[in-house]
Parts: sequence; structure tokens; C-alpha cells
Amino acid sequence: MNVEELTVNTIRILSAEAIQKANSGHPGTPLGAAPAAFALWSKELKHNPANPNWVNRDRFVLSAGHASMLLYSLLHVFGYGVSIEEIKKFRQWESLTPGHPEYGVTPGVEISTGPLGQGIANGVGMAISEAYIAEKFNKEDLKLVDHYTYVLAGDGCMMEGISGEAASLAGTLGLSKLIVIYDSNNISIEGNTDIAFRENVGDRFKAYDWNVIEVEDGTDMSAIVAAIEKAKNQNEKPTLIISKTVIGFGSPKEGTADVHGSPLGDEGVKVLKEKLGFNYDEDFYVPSEVKKYMEDLKEALKSNEDKWNELRKAYSEKYPELSKEFDEWMSGKVTVDLDNLEELWKFEKPLATRDASGNIINTLAKVIPNLIGGSADLAPSNKTYMKGKGDFSKENRAGANLHFGVREHAMAAIANGMAAHGGLKVFVSTFFVFSDYMKGAMRMSALMNLPVVYVLTHDSIGVGEDGPTHEPIEHLAGLRSIPNLTVIRPADAVETAAAWKYALTTADGPTVLVLTRQKLPLYKESGKEALKGAYILRDSEKAEPDMLLMASGSEVELVYNVKDELLKNGIDARVISVPSFELFEKQSAEYKEKVMPRSVRKRFAAEAASSFGWHKYVGMDGDILSIDHFGASAPAEILFEKFGFTNENTLKMCLDIVKNNK
Repeated sequence: MNVEELTVNTIRILSAEAIQKANSGHPGTPLGAAPAAFALWSKELKHNPANPNWVNRDRFVLSAGHASMLLYSLLHVFGYGVSIEEIKKFRQWESLTPGHPEYGVTPGVEISTGPLGQGIANGVGMAISEAYIAEKFNKEDLKLVDHYTYVLAGDGCMMEGISGEAASLAGTLGLSKLIVIYDSNNISIEGNTDIAFRENVGDRFKAYDWNVIEVEDGTDMSAIVAAIEKAKNQNEKPTLIISKTVIGFGSPKEGTADVHGSPLGDEGVKVLKEKLGFNYDEDFYVPSEVKKYMEDLKEALKSNEDKWNELRKAYSEKYPELSKEFDEWMSGKVTVDLDNLEELWKFEKPLATRDASGNIINTLAKVIPNLIGGSADLAPSNKTYMKGKGDFSKENRAGANLHFGVREHAMAAIANGMAAHGGLKVFVSTFFVFSDYMKGAMRMSALMNLPVVYVLTHDSIGVGEDGPTHEPIEHLAGLRSIPNLTVIRPADAVETAAAWKYALTTADGPTVLVLTRQKLPLYKESGKEALKGAYILRDSEKAEPDMLLMASGSEVELVYNVKDELLKNGIDARVISVPSFELFEKQSAEYKEKVMPRSVRKRFAAEAASSFGWHKYVGMDGDILSIDHFGASAPAEILFEKFGFTNENTLKMCLDIVKNNK
């Protein structure tokens, strides 16, 4: 066999051996898809193993994340710093080779994948970023940004609805530098895909306005390369390359569901080596001729960046201001001082926090040129449209407003791809209740610590007439339970500005802004202290208050008002705005004690949502005004009254706490 075939077989054997050693993993796709993956990485992918973070590299996304050993074997032979010892530690504690690819853990992994189909949407996001940044910085003579996004997907990815959402949008946008290689082996965990999946995927993608190229033999590397070249020789549509393969190629279980997610067994690995003609006794062995071939290839790949560095130098000399701005975009930092941006903090009247956010977004868009985002067909309601910034489309790559259509799950995963690509400040939006549709991708934002901003409006029973289908009840508790996700529910416009400032300049992960449909007061006492998660909005005259009154968002008005009524009853309470549990928990023990002294046992909290999570702040002696049931359809003011969110009921509950704790 020639050295390329030997390298492919080395990748196959390394994958099978690592899975066998771990006694866990998915050998089927690595064995079947290795030729296509190697052909891509060696012949078409523009990358530099010596610098995995080179900004103009092509992006590769393994949407079929369960095939992670294929990626790790590629990273090893290409010299990405994944040693043979790390290959041997596949799926083990603190290794660089976890069960599914993890962003920020393994050099060369562009994004975390595993939840099937999300990788296709991530790829769409990366392709959008490339197109937008290229439109901004490229010149006819010097194309600073010019790279492709490749996705390797499987049958399971094609079954997931998110792939359809994302592919439909990609076709509409004409993302011609997105190429998806579909490893079509007709097997899933339960057996042949005929039991649940008989559609013509090629026809479906043609309907999405994609190019579709079929490669009948996915082991034919020259055919794969020819298909990629054909995809690149046009600039109108994204491309789906359907690569027909046999799952578990070369193993005793090839072509069966048994090889999808189970090790081959020692005997199975032995048979695999014999069938592939891999005649080496040593385990985890990379033949010397493969090492030599890959060293030469690595040197050739390094020239990709060397050439770009020359272009970059010429660009900086000819276009110095744009060059400086490019560096600022790619740094991920906001260079403007938002604290001293007067327009950001200046509000003169009560506003719904969604309206405040809309004003803030348009203020920020004037000073943060790489701010980009949009809504799942709800921009007029979410107040997320940036005036004068244009609409991103097939015809206009310069538009900063993204129209995702009614595709919440894809929207969030696309945003993850954009954030992982780098260079842009990304926000997405929908109604709060529809966060259910995109929870999987929001969780991935948090897992990767990607600074995606989620603008979620219509946050409570204040939605009113739309009824319980549109009134979020359990959603605050659900999102607060996700690690690394900062949830902020501001009480007024100033707290909303603080939340935006945090999301764009401080957050080391995703931020959720939970915003109202209805108008809220503008509190003279509110301010940037909201970024501490909880702060004293109105204090007691006493050194130690008689009672603590806590709330977030629209319910802050209730506790703010009831303080005066309690004073008439001889109770001097402290009013605490609690926009973010996560930010408050990050504060020092001293600060938390200062705001919520343990000695004050009489505590009351109000939030028009599930009470779940508030008990740690109110304790056993306190009480919570909440909604632990679904809402109803009626005008908002009627719902707040019927469900007890009134000054009268708030006062009664507070007095009952005092009465029961004498």
C-alpha cells in the first residue's frame, strides 16, 4: 500500500486500539470515515498544526462527535500536540482525549460536539462569521479573511431537526464556503436506518438550495478531493458531499449496528489489523514512513500561515487603520469605555426592560462595530433590531442584523459557532418561554464558556392574553441550574444597561438577559451595583433591619412599595434587588453578609415564576410570593391580581412572616 493508505490505516488502528484500551467508545465511524477525513485534512484543509489558533485557518467541525477518536488520531498524526500517551488515555480523567471533543481542552478542536446535529449549525455560524468579517476587511488586492468551514456529519445528525433548521438557513443565505461531508453508512445504534429514516437526504438538501455531490465509494480519497474541489469552484451555495461508507470498515462487525458504539474486542482489533495489512506487533504504533510523510506534510501546511503572514504584513502597511481594527475584533475585547458612555446609562422615564434593551443595543451598535445578532423572527417584539446596520443576507454580507427565522435551536447553536470562530460580539433573541427549544445549545454555550448573549423577553405572566403556552414559569429556575450560565433579570432600565455591560465586557461565558414586556419603574437608587447580583436598593434606618424584602425584575416594584406600608406597621425593612443569583454567589462572604445578614430571619421574596431556588435566600422562616403552577390567558394586570402579585397580598404575606416569627 502507498503511504497515504498506510496513514489512513494508522488512523483507523489508533482509533480502534484507544477505544479498546478504554473499553468504551465508538469505532464504527472512525473506521469508515478515515479516508474522507484524511483526504480533507491532507489535501484541502488550510491549517497549520504548529499554530492551531491561526485566525485564517479553515475550520473543521466533527458534528458526529461520538467519532472523537477519529479526530484525536488525526490530531496526533498531524502533530497537534496530542501525544500517543494522550491517545492511550482516551476517555480517562484529565486527558486531552475526552469521550466527545471539547473546546478549550484539546488543541485543534474547534468546538465541543456530541449532541447530534448541533455541529452542522455550529458550522453555519462559523461560515456566517467568515463571510461577515471578510466583507468588512477584505480588499480586492488583499483578502485578509478567506477560509472555509468543513463539517463531518453522520446519519444521526441528519435525523436531528436542528440540521434541517440550520441547513435551510444556510441555503437561504448562500453560504458557499460551508461544506458538509455526510458520512452515510445507513447504521444507527438500533440497527439499519431503514427502521426510522428512509428519506432522500440529497433531495432534501437540494430543496434547501444546496449543491449536492455524491461519492459512491467513501474510501476513494481522490473522489473525495474532487468533490471538495467541485464544491469550492462555485460561490453560490453551501455544499453537501454524500460519502457512502461501510461502518466499522475492516472489522469483524463491519456493516452492523454492533460496531457503532462498542469496542471491537482484542480479537476484533487483531482481525482488523490483518484485514488492513497493518503488520506491526507493537500497539499504538505509527510506522516510520508515516511519521516521515507527516513531517513533510506538516512543513507544507505551515506554509499556509507563512504566506498569510506576508499578506498580513502588506495589509497592515497599506491599510493601517483597518489592520488595527481587525486586531481589535479578533481580540474579543470591547475597546470603548462603557462605564463612561453617558448615553448608555441615561434614562428618563419608565420602560419595559425589553424596550430599554432595544435602546441599549442601538447605543452599543454605534460604538461596538463588531456587534452582530438577531432574533428567531421576533425582532419587533424582542426589540433587537439595530437601526441603520442592514440585514445580513446572500445579497448583503455587511448587514449586522441576523434573521434566523423560526429556528430557535439552530439559532443558539449558530451563535455558538460564531462565538467559537472569533471576531464578533454575538447576541440572539426570542421569547423567554421558547428557551425550551434551544436549551441544548444554551447548555453547550455554558459548557464551552462562549460569550453568547441571550436576550429573552416576555418573561412572566405579564405576557397576558397569549396564555400559559407563552408564559414562562419554570424557566428561570431551569436556566439558573445550568453551570457557567449567568442569568440576569433586571428591575429597570439602568440594571438592564449594567447587564449588557457585563455580558459584553466581563462575562467569561454566556449571559441570559430576562426582560419584561410591561413597563417598569425607573428607580433613583438603581445602578451598577446590580452587577454584584444582589444589592441594597432601599435600606432600613436601623443598623440591623427588621426584615429583608427581595425580588428580581418586575416584582422589585412590589417590595419597593411594601416597605412604606410596613413602616406604618412599625417594621423597618430592607429592600434588596436580586437581578442575578450567579453574580451574587460570586461575591465575598463579607459582602453577602452585609446585604443579607444571617441574623435577620424574617425574609420575603417575590418573583413571578417558580419558587425553586429562592429558598436558600429566604430560609425556613421566610416566605416566597411565586407561581408554582401554570399561568392563564387574560390581560396582564388581571393575572397579577388573581395570582396575588399585588401590594395588598405582598403586605399580608410580610405581616404573616412577622407574626409567625415573634
